[in-house]
Amino acid sequence: MSDTALSPVLRDPGPGLVVLEPGRARLFQELDALFAGIAARLEGRPVLGPALLPAAGLARLDYFRNFPHLGISAARFGEQTIEQLSVGLAPQELGAGSVAPTGYMLPSATCYGLLLSLEGAEVGPGLRLTAVGRCFRNETHYEGLRRLWGFHMREVLYVGTQDGAAAHLARSKELILALARELGLELGYEPANDPFYDKGGSRARLTRLDPVKYEFTAPDGTAIASVNRHRNFFGERLALTSDGASAHSACTAFGVERWVHAMLLAHGDAGRALERVASVRGDDLP
Repeated sequence: MSDTALSPVLRDPGPGLVVLEPGRARLFQELDALFAGIAARLEGRPVLGPALLPAAGLARLDYFRNFPHLGISAARFGEQTIEQLSVGLAPQELGAGSVAPTGYMLPSATCYGLLLSLEGAEVGPGLRLTAVGRCFRNETHYEGLRRLWGFHMREVLYVGTQDGAAAHLARSKELILALARELGLELGYEPANDPFYDKGGSRARLTRLDPVKYEFTAPDGTAIASVNRHRNFFGERLALTSDGASAHSACTAFGVERWVHAMLLAHGDAGRALERVASVRGDDLP
C-alpha cells in the first residue's frame, strides 16, 4: 500500500490521540534529528529516561503543588476486576475501586526522570544530558498536534554552576532561533507562567519579577520549545552538588509533535516541510 493510500486508512483512535501517517512520521523523525544535533552542540550526552516516575519523588519536588491538574496516575486492575474483565466486561462498565494506585505517575516532562536519577550526585563543574521521552498530560481539551494526551519531548538538561546554567540557556536560545530561521519558522519569545516552584513560595514570587521559563511560540500561539532556569531548586531538593556547592540546573525542551504542527502551518503539507528540513545542514547553525 502506498503512503498516499495509507492517509485515509489511518484514523486517530480518540480525542488527544493521533497517528502520524508516513509523511508526518518522517517529518517527526527528521526534526528530532535536528534537535539531537542541537543537543550535541550543547554537549548533551544521550540517555534514555524511565517510563514512569515515583509519585513520592515528584511530591518532594513540589510537582503536585504546581501541576496537580496535569498529573496522570498509573493504576493496576485488582484481582476481582481481572476476573470480571476475563468474562467479557469492559473497563468502563466496572464501578469505583476497580483499579488501585501503584505509587507511580506517567511523566509530564522528560527532565523529571533524569533529575530524580541524579539524586545525591556530585557533578563537578557541570553535567549535560539529553533524552527524548513520551510525556502525558491531563488537559482541559485536546486539539490536533497542539494538545495531546501523549507527546514526545526532547530535552537537554544542564546541572552544574549558576554561570554554567545561564550559559546553557543563552546558547540554547541562540540555536533554537537559528534553527527556526533555517526552517522558515517565525517564532515569538515570551515568559511563561508555570515555574518549577510552589506558587505560594518566595521563589514563585521572585519569578514574577525575574521569569525562569521562556517559550518559543508559533504564529498561532502554540508553544513549541522552551528554556527553563531552575536556579538551585532541584539542587536543594535532591542534594545535588557542583564542586561542593548546591547545584543549579536548566533545561531546553522541544515538543516534537508541536514542531511538526508548526512546520505544517508554515509550509502547508508534509512534503514541502520535509524539503525545507532537508535543506538544513549542521553548519548552518552558529
